[in-house]
Amino acid sequence: MARRLPPAPAAAPQPTARRLLLHTWPGRLFLVTAGLKGVIAVWRIAGQVPETVRTFNTLATIGLAIAVGVFTWRLFIQISRRLLWRVRRKLILSYIFIGVIPSLLILVFFLFAGTLLFMNVSAYLFKDGYDTIVENARESAQAAATEIGRDPDAAVETIQRVHRIRTSMYPAISLAYLAPDGTRETVGSWPRMPVPEALPPWLTKEDSFAGSFGVPVKESPGEEELVIRAVAKVGGASGGAVVVDIPLDAQMTHRLHETSGVRLETVFDSRVVNASAARSGGEGAQQTSRSVLFERSLAQVEVEDWTSRLRSPHRDTVVLTYRVGELYRHLSSAVSLVVGTGNMKLSDALLWVLILIGLMFLVIEAAALIMGLALARSITSSVHELFMGTERVRQGDFTHRINIESKDQLGELAESFNQMTGSIENLLLTAAEKKRLEEELRIARQIQMSLLPRGPLDFPGISMTALCVPAREVGGDYYDFFHVGDRQLGVLIADVSGKGTSAALYMAELKGLMLSLSQIYKSPRQLLMEVNRIISDNLDTRSFITMTYGVLDLSKGVMTFARAGHTPMVYLRGDMAGSEAQVLAPSGIVVGLRIPGAMEKFAELLEEDRLELHKGDVLVLYTDGITEAMDSESDLFGDGRLGRLISEHGHLDTPDLRERILREIEAFVGGADQHDDMTMILIKIEEPVVVDRRVAV
Repeated sequence: MARRLPPAPAAAPQPTARRLLLHTWPGRLFLVTAGLKGVIAVWRIAGQVPETVRTFNTLATIGLAIAVGVFTWRLFIQISRRLLWRVRRKLILSYIFIGVIPSLLILVFFLFAGTLLFMNVSAYLFKDGYDTIVENARESAQAAATEIGRDPDAAVETIQRVHRIRTSMYPAISLAYLAPDGTRETVGSWPRMPVPEALPPWLTKEDSFAGSFGVPVKESPGEEELVIRAVAKVGGASGGAVVVDIPLDAQMTHRLHETSGVRLETVFDSRVVNASAARSGGEGAQQTSRSVLFERSLAQVEVEDWTSRLRSPHRDTVVLTYRVGELYRHLSSAVSLVVGTGNMKLSDALLWVLILIGLMFLVIEAAALIMGLALARSITSSVHELFMGTERVRQGDFTHRINIESKDQLGELAESFNQMTGSIENLLLTAAEKKRLEEELRIARQIQMSLLPRGPLDFPGISMTALCVPAREVGGDYYDFFHVGDRQLGVLIADVSGKGTSAALYMAELKGLMLSLSQIYKSPRQLLMEVNRIISDNLDTRSFITMTYGVLDLSKGVMTFARAGHTPMVYLRGDMAGSEAQVLAPSGIVVGLRIPGAMEKFAELLEEDRLELHKGDVLVLYTDGITEAMDSESDLFGDGRLGRLISEHGHLDTPDLRERILREIEAFVGGADQHDDMTMILIKIEEPVVVDRRVAV
């Protein structure tokens, strides 16, 4: 007999304006706030509105904005669902996001990188040309000073000769000779700065100087004109100094533009420039050259103050303009190799190759987009055919399932397919659920094992090894090591009551506490008291934690430790042959008890003990899973067997001692199942320790 299929679920009713306004909280909020604002508007027309009503009007405005915002968001969701219901549209958008948008981002990146490159290159070229002028001024001053030093009587002829030589390159150059007797000899017009009467105090100890000075522009506050000034002192008996001024006027700016391809537009005094000055400078620069891409750059020039008594340089900001083509031609002028029989330079040929590659890239991108659209059409056709085929599968095939991930055509296909497979046998569901749980437990075990220390347990002067074997997939045993200071190591071992997932979660919480508190509290007793205070509020009333925490201080040769209800620590002294292992068990109760007075009792009973360390000492910390390992007759391994093993084999290295103990436990247990988590830490002092006798033992 044919099996009756379950009826298809009814489609959700389409929302109407009435339903949205009367049966949703945004609709009700919209009606209430709109009505309230309407009443207040009529009240305003009728007369004065009280202050309380104005407050309600403000609240109504906020509520109305919230309601409109919610409706707008829901409308956006509905429109996006309708637009993206078809898989074809989704694939088209995916191709655009995968192909077109990354290409645009790459293009923007290269444009931005090109902007930075040309800005830096233009600033460098300007600074290089500017430094050349400064150096020429220095050379002119030095040459005149040298000549005057040889012939002081010909000082006037010397500065005039230097002026004639440099005028061809710098028409506005000015020179002055400051004689030791206070007289001055000048040549040139000195258009920007007055002829100096004497050298400033900060320049008296230097033989020469070359730098820049700023002359404020009266019409534009914050702007300056730069003047390059060089000073060279005259040697010999005559003394005095030669001063050379080269103003950066329009002619010099044009000359810099010809040599570097960069034009100086405006100079701002960084100390006094303000927003209005910056705007006026930007407008002036815009009048000089129309705003295009890659046309602006900034540079800074160190400017001195001639009139100050102490040298106090500051930096002026220089606004530069350039054109990409002009700057490229200036940079590529060195590549003069001619390609082919024409007059095309190699740099121009490479530029055309770059343009050709860019065009090819655009063609390939367009072709890829067209092919993607065609592929999207073919994929959606296949999906439609698959949707029609599933209607036939509904008659008997129940072996497949499709996850419903979206409310589109593929989502409807998955829903239809799941209706066919809705009556699959419970055994398969149970098996899948069991497999999922096993996988989750396996992942949980991996996560728990990752919380324990990884890799070799290295600490100078100490040999350490540890093991942790949960009785189930996850357990509640935990150990860790903390670097708490110079040659100080914190050692922790803990056991959460019970086994399984809950114990593992409490163990993870304990690890977080210890990682933070071990860096705050150096005293084990104080640390355990703080752990008890914090974790008592989070533990279940049926759970508790036993733990031992100690701090190994090799600089003092002391181990300080405290025990909160945990198994004792076994100690074997290494410098005394034939000594027996000792059991160290200072007083303390478990952590996390939630009974009246437990907090005070914990602090009262918890003791902190100290132990002197010697070379060869062996310390063993363990959980009760080691000593309570049972054989088939339910006999316990016991503390006595463990102590004898450590006494007999304490001379071994810690890895060998660990394997020896494990082999003895396995031999004792035999074929019996492990009923509790087994965790153990073995520590051996390998080098002599410095014992501070002032520490109480």
